[in-house]
Amino acid sequence: MEVLVIGAGLAGVTSAWYLAQAGCNVTVLDRQPAPGLETSFANGGQISVSHPEPWANPSAPATILRWLGRNDAPLLFRPRAEMEQWRWALSFLRECLPGRTARNTAAIAHLATYSRQELRALRASTGIEYEAAEGGILHLFETRREFDHLPAKLKLLQKFGIASQILDVDQTIALEPSLAALRPRLVGALHGIDDETGNAHLFCKALAKKAQEAGVQFCLNNSIQAFDVIHGKIAGVRVFDAEQRAGMLRADAFVIAAGSYSPQIVRPLGIKLPIYPVKGYSITVPILDEKRAPRLSLTDESRRVVCSRLGNHLRVAGTAELNGFDLSPNPSRSAAIAAWLEDHLPGVGDLSRAEHWCGLRPTTPSNVPLIGRTCIDNLFLNTGHGTLGWTLACGSGQAIADIVTGLRPEPDFPFLIEPKP
Repeated sequence: MEVLVIGAGLAGVTSAWYLAQAGCNVTVLDRQPAPGLETSFANGGQISVSHPEPWANPSAPATILRWLGRNDAPLLFRPRAEMEQWRWALSFLRECLPGRTARNTAAIAHLATYSRQELRALRASTGIEYEAAEGGILHLFETRREFDHLPAKLKLLQKFGIASQILDVDQTIALEPSLAALRPRLVGALHGIDDETGNAHLFCKALAKKAQEAGVQFCLNNSIQAFDVIHGKIAGVRVFDAEQRAGMLRADAFVIAAGSYSPQIVRPLGIKLPIYPVKGYSITVPILDEKRAPRLSLTDESRRVVCSRLGNHLRVAGTAELNGFDLSPNPSRSAAIAAWLEDHLPGVGDLSRAEHWCGLRPTTPSNVPLIGRTCIDNLFLNTGHGTLGWTLACGSGQAIADIVTGLRPEPDFPFLIEPKP
């Protein structure tokens, strides 16, 4: 079977890899000159299985209201004169209902645990290197109100087989001594024991190379012009290269893994996807003091900021900005992340050499990605992973490979059968 994967980020490259392992002849199409140059380039680095609860939960509306008017708020909503944004926002509020949150949490947890299993198997079989680190993630709490909710969260995680433990202040600092300066204001932490970290961009590049060695072809610097549809099926994709030369790519099956741009790609086919771009920011800074740098990845649950050690650098990421496809950086958002680093780990990173980045996360109102078949028989989706693209990458890639080749995916997850056009 000939398969064309559209998108060369984490979702696209993992899809291509697992499809090739299933015996398909795979081509990956992307407008960028190399894999992993958009949303997969500088994310927070966390493979966070211990945080399956979606943004859309019963506490979210009140939290968002408290943040309104703050330019440094973790979630910044910039109203635009576009129906897509408002439709997404209303759907998000609907997903905050308790029953929907429970359903979505279970779906994310099942796919996340499966994805971690697949990542470890891939790492063992290929020896792929991407600044991976095990040891877990520490979710930090600085308010008693949030910390007191942890027993219920721990019970939920245990239900899904996700190993975690609640730590008091002494236990937290014993596990991660770099947090000693936070003792006066730290209440405790949740340790996601089996969580991992890694450089998603390095992983993307390394897996793309291994995929090429396995026969996958990459058609880069090419943009989609239109689909050729014959008798209700996709026959090919018309493309333009960097010199505006036209071409045609044909296949038996097509996988859309183009992140936030997926809705634009399939809209001419009459398919509407509930995905909206949510801009996130990160800084990457060289470590100045190895002894005082954190060994584990950190998540500040109050401020929605994450910090991961990637080799000899720290990656600090966070914030969410609903402002359409605007990729222009907001200096105040990056400044807030830098201030968090200096406040929590003073003097550990060289902020004068910080590399600033922002990217668009493809987010569904439920935070549950869209994986499966569309109403067009040979068109498939692997997109909409939001903030969990790295966490869910390998599981989603294996699942879509199973679906395309006619197999039933392993995890208990609401895979798409036939979404309405």
